[in-house]
Amino acid sequence: MAKNGVVEGDPPTATATAELKRELQRLVKAILSEDDINVDTIDKTHQTLFALKDLNLKQRPSSFNSQLPFPDEFRCPLSKELMRDPVILATGQTYDRPFIQKWLKAGNRTCPRTHQVLSHTILTPNHLIQEMISQWCKNNGIQLPDSVQYLNDKGLTEADRDLFFSLLERMSSTLSDQKFAARELRLLTKKMPSFRALFGESTDAIPQLLRPLSQSNSNVHPNLQEDIVTTLLNLSIHDNNKKLVAETPKVIPLLLDALRSGTIETRSNAAAALFTLSALDSNKELIGKSGALKPLVELLNEGNPVAMKDVASALFSLCIIQDNKARAVRDGAVRAILKKIMNNVHVDELLAILAMLSNNQKAVEEMGDLGAVPCLLNIIRESSCARSKENCIAVLYTICCCDRTKWKTIRDEEKTYGTISELVQNGTARAKRKASSILDRLNKAVNLTHTA
Repeated sequence: MAKNGVVEGDPPTATATAELKRELQRLVKAILSEDDINVDTIDKTHQTLFALKDLNLKQRPSSFNSQLPFPDEFRCPLSKELMRDPVILATGQTYDRPFIQKWLKAGNRTCPRTHQVLSHTILTPNHLIQEMISQWCKNNGIQLPDSVQYLNDKGLTEADRDLFFSLLERMSSTLSDQKFAARELRLLTKKMPSFRALFGESTDAIPQLLRPLSQSNSNVHPNLQEDIVTTLLNLSIHDNNKKLVAETPKVIPLLLDALRSGTIETRSNAAAALFTLSALDSNKELIGKSGALKPLVELLNEGNPVAMKDVASALFSLCIIQDNKARAVRDGAVRAILKKIMNNVHVDELLAILAMLSNNQKAVEEMGDLGAVPCLLNIIRESSCARSKENCIAVLYTICCCDRTKWKTIRDEEKTYGTISELVQNGTARAKRKASSILDRLNKAVNLTHTA
């Protein structure tokens, strides 16, 4: 029989479900037809809905035998059932994730067991208890059902979203909160692409992340700056974020500040972020106009091995567009690059940038003045990297076309070592073409001399 909309004594069968549904239809119809709201009818409707929900849960198949006694430490204080996804609350108490989430979503900000006010609502997985529960289930031949995850189409759970927004809120809190949140966001955006995508869903997410850096750059804790910059790097890896990150006000200026004043790890990651953002041509122009080439060249000049590769990658990508080549040359890139090459530092990477700059007239003149020709010939002779030899001969060809005084050095090299001829025989297709062109010019010059 149904009493107050709840079936008493009936087994969880289809008949009981049908009866509850009929009762629910009757109650809803009564609410809609009455002129005045009847509170008792609404209460009965609630009771019937909950009864229907409970009945539905009982009918769900499960391989877990709830009659088997299990240790109390495996029991969720809220559900009184074996925990599927144990998590730790701020007070140190462990609960099953779906049930403590429901508690928090209801607006509660205290621990259900200790009644302490929560300092934060972040839920941390309790891997120890999870492992103990898994082992106990295995020993007892129990197949524990998967925890309820509430996944969306991006593979995120409700808990993930709650954690994301909670961490962003803490970026506006105390320094200790900011440091904790920045570190967590750095780790999450490194490990989980879905967290990188979350930043693209809210226009306020990136500004919230940057808030500690925006307030007072001179007083920012070095570790906090490093974590925020690294999070920006992680975000920029996500293709859909590149335009959003670069065009968010303060992102590029803050990356430039980090290039100049951060720890070496921060400076390196700032350069890497500029490199990944520059994958878009529109971003290359934006970054170039912001003045990024100068601090990149300065960091290259310093020569710290931690940052060199990221700086070289950023410079190469940015200098693909012509305007940035001119900016890089103006900011001293040629001198800095040649200095590192002559010191045998990241030769292959830096030669690629030099070759890219060699269609800029001012850059070519500067290369000739700084002694690039003998340096490049030496690399062709001694390097085992075919691509480096190709870049060297391409730069040499450009220099010699612009400055005839350099032909004597190349002629002497060819007479002594046969460097150019060897490249014609064994170089890459491009290297062979450039080397052949240089030999042709040398031969013409010799013939002209004999004729004269």
